[in-house]
Amino acid sequence: MKISEIIKATNSVVIKELEKALAVNISTDTRTIQEGDFYLPLKGASFDGEKFVSQAIEKGAVGVFVTQDTEINMDCCILKVEDTLKTYLELANYRRNKFNPIVVAVTGSSGKTTTKELVSSVLSEKFRTFKTPLNHNNEIGFCQTVFEAPCDTEVLVLEMGMRGLGEIELLSKYSEPDITIIANVGTAHIGRLGSRENIAKAKCEIVKFQRGNTFIAHNDELIKQTVDFNGEKIYYSINDVKILEKSTHYSKFEYKNNIYELNVGGDYNIENALSAINTGIKLGLTIQQIQEGLKKYHPIEKRWEAVSSGGYEIVNDSYNANPESMRAFADTIFELYDNYVLVLGDMGELGDNEVKYHKQLGQYINGHKLLKPETIVISVGNLSENMTNEISNCKAIHFDEISDAVKYIKSDIKQSEKIFLKASRSMKFEKIIEELGRE
Repeated sequence: MKISEIIKATNSVVIKELEKALAVNISTDTRTIQEGDFYLPLKGASFDGEKFVSQAIEKGAVGVFVTQDTEINMDCCILKVEDTLKTYLELANYRRNKFNPIVVAVTGSSGKTTTKELVSSVLSEKFRTFKTPLNHNNEIGFCQTVFEAPCDTEVLVLEMGMRGLGEIELLSKYSEPDITIIANVGTAHIGRLGSRENIAKAKCEIVKFQRGNTFIAHNDELIKQTVDFNGEKIYYSINDVKILEKSTHYSKFEYKNNIYELNVGGDYNIENALSAINTGIKLGLTIQQIQEGLKKYHPIEKRWEAVSSGGYEIVNDSYNANPESMRAFADTIFELYDNYVLVLGDMGELGDNEVKYHKQLGQYINGHKLLKPETIVISVGNLSENMTNEISNCKAIHFDEISDAVKYIKSDIKQSEKIFLKASRSMKFEKIIEELGRE
């Protein structure tokens, strides 16, 4: 961006001027800043990037943003703004509109990262597509994604996360989506928002500043009652599908008279794929292109990731966990596998009813029609004991620490048993894989 564009986009006060035609990159980190960059200091509860303005200039920054009147006796451009995060969002919005890709915005209580990956895989068959990396789905992640996207990007697929009301609305405002997708409304973050109704309200903020005409969502009455959108609404669910084949790492299904394949198992993955199919259709892809895009999809790390460690075959799905995704996880395993051990950890951010939700999950597993008496369920963490306490129709055992669970697996679980890991990210279940691999 030229410095003149930066001034225009942010309506900043020019304290010290530099050549306005100079083109620069925006940097928010003095550890990685390059000579010729323009430094934008972000602020948070435990950090203040403005303290490192001088360091940024010493490393070659040609300009800096500040929020207070300051004297910098160095040859650089100085722009004053009230709020540097807002400034970052304004700059991202300016760039978003400058190269003007089709923006597809994705949210959901669970499955939003998988849906984003599926949509991106499909749309890449026709368009130069760029997507939110990993789960960088907050305001800063949005800005980083926009600035990392190549100038010739034709479709930008954005994942939008939230922890409270107003956050997705903010992302919608600065991204101005053309197509919006809500994968589902569950109980993730219910501890902060208090009810599914409030979660639905927060998720449906995604359409607030939508400029395109298509909204795609899971067929949920709560979403239908909540969303305020006058454009085309497309709803989907697993009930719209005829499943032709299912195995541990493969799905084949018919949807709207066409057959699709996925290299992953689980009904929830099929359901997430429906949003990608509908997005592809709206953007003019052929059915063959959509079919090819779905077949090329592979799960990212910690999402149904098949690994080997210490002689054990492990499926790691510990990227995140909430009551809905835990039940879907159990459904898939009970239906598709014979010899398995479930290792389940705490589900985070469930608020005052966190004990109840863990108990309900245990009751769901215990009463599952496909639960085998020889199944072993291991729980790890402070809350998950409430789950295994409810399980009596198979062996259920609890450990407070990962190290104790690993010792038990090594001493009591045969290597012929496949191990499935599921927990909130804060549980750091990757340590189970690491410790199993140690002698």
